[in-house]
Amino acid sequence: MKIMAVDFGDARTGLAMCDKTEFLASPIGVIHEKRFEHAVEKVAAAAVEHKAEAVIVGLPLNMNGSEGSRAELCREFASKLPDYGVTAPIRMWDERQTTVSATGYLNQTDTRGKKRKEVIDAVAAVIILDSYLQWRKNHPGEF
Repeated sequence: MKIMAVDFGDARTGLAMCDKTEFLASPIGVIHEKRFEHAVEKVAAAAVEHKAEAVIVGLPLNMNGSEGSRAELCREFASKLPDYGVTAPIRMWDERQTTVSATGYLNQTDTRGKKRKEVIDAVAAVIILDSYLQWRKNHPGEF
């Protein structure tokens, strides 16, 4: 199944996609958009363009597992995707520590400065998708 992951942010939203075998998650870009509705519209267009069969939206839970205002905004974001043509199922996925992990990966590859800012959100989306794909391996047939 082709699955797209979304790391929604106030100014930049990272996107990642896996192949039909669900083996490899790859970054597919970053959407630069500060206006909420326009960000939703652009992510929905990407999901349709890439023929996503499912969409995973990162859910930024607090470290204690509770939801704050940022999680509420991400839930609202996900709920609006069908308004812009997304017919694939949408699932929220715990994204705690993904930006920290993405920073670690970029440190290992010595990606710094402007280049880091450009790719960190897409790398975070890949980490979200990798986490979800690992879960799916242990829960076959479940979405």
